[in-house]
Amino acid sequence: MLYIIGLGLGDEKDITLRGLEAVKKSQKVYMEAYTSLLSFGLSPNGLSNLEKFYGKPIILADREMVEEKAGDMIAEAIDNDVAFLVVGDPFGATTHSDLVVRAKKLGVKVEVVHNASVMNAVGICGLQLYHYGETVSIPFFTETWRPDSFYEKIKKNRSLGLHTLCLLDIRVKEPTFESLCRGGKKQYEPPRYMTVNTAIEQLLEVERKRGGSVYGEETECVGFARLGAEDQKIVTGTMKQLEGVDFGAPLHCLVIVGETHPVEEEMLEFYKYETAN
Repeated sequence: MLYIIGLGLGDEKDITLRGLEAVKKSQKVYMEAYTSLLSFGLSPNGLSNLEKFYGKPIILADREMVEEKAGDMIAEAIDNDVAFLVVGDPFGATTHSDLVVRAKKLGVKVEVVHNASVMNAVGICGLQLYHYGETVSIPFFTETWRPDSFYEKIKKNRSLGLHTLCLLDIRVKEPTFESLCRGGKKQYEPPRYMTVNTAIEQLLEVERKRGGSVYGEETECVGFARLGAEDQKIVTGTMKQLEGVDFGAPLHCLVIVGETHPVEEEMLEFYKYETAN
């Protein structure tokens, strides 16, 4: 059996009882290591709060391993119970459909254990989840690459009065340009996590370039940091206001507010910029 287990958003204790039972009976436990490991206290040498809490050694599976050696992990699950741990929900912001398809094609049984994801945890700010349009991703801009395909999606959402969840870029274990050019052993860039501030700066740059008046400095947004953790931070205000807020440590995400219902507005008041600062 291959268990794909969501860990939730807070810390090692957010796993469900069903998920914990699956971990404890698995012969091997892998941990997805290319989205968010921050709140789980994973150290560079692989020792973690997770290992202590679950009583099992954990093999960190970075992007390269999952993409290039997933077949080995699936093969192990033919005759053994193997657990693959995922921060959030297995089918939330980062999907693992490919893993499921490959396993099923090899005749391996797959059991998915769901958990909280950023996709539903943003509901804490009071904006109703069924009032959201298509989710967009905001990538880090570079000198030569400044994509803006998200602009049209935000435009469509706003034309329908819908809120837009913006997932912000995470760069973990990215090979350096130099090591890619040289070949041989890869060297990696330091991890980078986009802040709400950078996201707004880039969004406003795209608006100035496109000039469609889809949003602007006075557009209401909600900024989130460390959703699900004890020290989570949520602030609602204009883009201009939020651009100056220190949201602290990652991970961050942003919601561009659409048309609101009185009940939504009442909840947003608790997180107003003036109150939060």
